[in-house]
Amino acid sequence: MPVTAENRVTIRPDVVFGTGGGRDLHCDVYEPPAALKNGIGVLLVHGGGWSQGDRTQLRGYGLLLGRRGYLCVASEYRLTGEALWPAQIEDVKCALRWMRANAAELGINADQIVISGNSAGGHLSLMAAGTPDRPEFEGNGGNPGIETHVSASIAFYPPTGLERRSWGGLPSLFGAGAAEDTLRTASPLTYAREGFPPTLLIQGNADDVVPAREAQQMYDALHAVGVPVEMHMFANQPHGFDADPRLGRECAEIMISFLD
Repeated sequence: MPVTAENRVTIRPDVVFGTGGGRDLHCDVYEPPAALKNGIGVLLVHGGGWSQGDRTQLRGYGLLLGRRGYLCVASEYRLTGEALWPAQIEDVKCALRWMRANAAELGINADQIVISGNSAGGHLSLMAAGTPDRPEFEGNGGNPGIETHVSASIAFYPPTGLERRSWGGLPSLFGAGAAEDTLRTASPLTYAREGFPPTLLIQGNADDVVPAREAQQMYDALHAVGVPVEMHMFANQPHGFDADPRLGRECAEIMISFLD
């Protein structure tokens, strides 16, 4: 879609949405023109193995979805060099509370907030979707008492079963010697039950960082309990394949179709 005056997205950078570990947490807000806004907010959560990356990674999706009327918020969260689990999910939920508390100012419906993430962000997206009622993941970074449920979740190539210990980032996320129960409670598969929000999974079947079976097992678990779920498997594509602008635009169209 070409950029015109009618669909140009305004970016508000470095907006403080709460605190984590005693410091401010920031987000970038991608705001569609008022005439295009559809009332739906999308929280974008970046990847990087929980230890690196930043909110600018998903700028492309903020712009592409924004041009179609979706208000997007790309948020940061504390990385493992700063804080261990569950700081990461606490900060994501803090961003959700901020969006809900500021829904009127953002021009969104507080009951139409979606979360989307890539890789480690995909893991956090599914965790947020599956744990709206788990106080141990809520933290206290701002807007206490506001619910963190989401209407739908989107996850690109997400780790879903951390107890398999298949990722090199796990020691930095949990610290050395994490117990099986800790890994299980941090695994989206644990929360794949009736009532899980509608979910979109996007994966490449040549991914050697997060194997395709992770998304497949999440799909199977959600489908088995009647959750509306769809999966798009891209042939011969590696981890992070949507960094290719052509494939990124294709993924954005899939996201928009799912959200519509």
